[in-house]
Amino acid sequence: MEILDMDHAALVVCDVERSRSFYTQVLGMDEVPRPVTFRFPGAWFRKGRAEFHLIGEAEAGRAATIQPAYYERELRRGYLPHLALEVADLAAAQAHLAALNVPIVGGPQPRGDGVIQLYIRDPDGYVIELFDRSG
Repeated sequence: MEILDMDHAALVVCDVERSRSFYTQVLGMDEVPRPVTFRFPGAWFRKGRAEFHLIGEAEAGRAATIQPAYYERELRRGYLPHLALEVADLAAAQAHLAALNVPIVGGPQPRGDGVIQLYIRDPDGYVIELFDRSG
C-alpha cells in the first residue's frame, strides 16, 4: 500500500454552530461545501491542505463520550491524542488566541527538533497543536 496524503480528520461535535465559529474565527479556516447526499448535521473546513469534517452528534451527549478527561500535565506536554497545524508565526498565533480569549493549555515549548509548539482545545475538548518550524 502506498499512502499519498492525509485528506482530512473527522470530529464528532456537540454543537455544529459553536464549532463553526471556532474553526472559522479562531483557526481562520474556510468553510467548504459538503456533499449534498450528507443528510446529517455537520460542516467542512479547509485551510491550505488541512481539512476538518465536523459531524453533529446524533444523540445528545455523544460527543462528550469521545474525548477523555486529560490531566493538566498531559495537556502541558501534548502527551495525548491531538491534531497538529503548522502556522507561519507562533507569536502572532498566540496574540490572536489571546485577543479571542482562547486559553493555551500547553506550551509554548520547544519540541526538540527546532519546532516550537503550543496546545489549545476546541469547544468539544479536541486538542489542537499549533507549531512553528522557525523556532
